[in-house]
Amino acid sequence: QVQLVESGGGNVQPGGSLRLSCAASGSIFRTNIAGWYRQAPGKQRELVARITSGGIINYADSVKGRFTISRDNAKNTVFLQMNSLKPEDTAVYYCSLSQLGFNYWGQGTQVTVSS
Repeated sequence: QVQLVESGGGNVQPGGSLRLSCAASGSIFRTNIAGWYRQAPGKQRELVARITSGGIINYADSVKGRFTISRDNAKNTVFLQMNSLKPEDTAVYYCSLSQLGFNYWGQGTQVTVSS
């Protein structure tokens, strides 16, 4: 079993920054994919960014150049640095971990971008 706990969400003005963290515990295997997804009200959950245990990274087009995903494999933690935030980035952000054909999710953390 795997547990994921997100932190770092909050309220920020447009143009501001936030850093999300996701700490994983339990049976974490060496090969996995960690990612961040988001879901805005009335919309489907969408991929924001993901990173493999080997460091291969993918970003959604909407966040390229503004968001940076990284991970600390020794601490089983993944981060999402979000800069130049826009109101359309407002959503609940979920951490995910995929390994051995299973997907695990955190409880989500709210990010609100508003003036």
